Amino acid sequence: MQIILLERVENLGDLGDEVSVKNGFARNFLLPNGKALVANARNRARFEAEREIIEKRNAEARDVAGESGQALDGQNFVIIRQSGETGQLYGSVTARDIVEIAAENGHKIKREQVRLDTPIKTLGLHKVNIRLHPEVRVDININVARSNDEAERQAAGENVIEAMRYEQRSLAEQQASELAEAAAELDTAPEEE
Repeated sequence: MQIILLERVENLGDLGDEVSVKNGFARNFLLPNGKALVANARNRARFEAEREIIEKRNAEARDVAGESGQALDGQNFVIIRQSGETGQLYGSVTARDIVEIAAENGHKIKREQVRLDTPIKTLGLHKVNIRLHPEVRVDININVARSNDEAERQAAGENVIEAMRYEQRSLAEQQASELAEAAAELDTAPEEE
């Protein structure tokens, strides 16, 4: 289906471009969301007549998104989750969780603006892209930890998973040496008859 874009659409084109897309994409997403018009003679004439208004509306929306993006860009958010010994989460951090933590900190974003290809399933620092407008993108940092103390350590650059593994390894080595000493004492103890 041939359509005329009313705004920039990622991987498709810019405002005013006439492109060919699959029928379902046009009918189910682009047309109902006001992102495009069916490319026919009547709509082409309508678009050209309203082009200035559409461009002005798009520029205003971009400016508003740019202002809110400046406040959001580079922000750090801490999400506390339970995890296993290897740092694998019991569950995951999704776009909905990111929207909620941003709202708690006074930033209004929508779930569809969060560009998260796959849910976050491990502890650590994760960079997440937020698309506030087709032409405005910002990055935020999500610090997934088991406690606020751990989040502070991660933010300072410490790899808490490696530190935990090192502690476990040290404890295991200490226990092994204690067992070896105890076994050596049993071997050297005089046997009673």
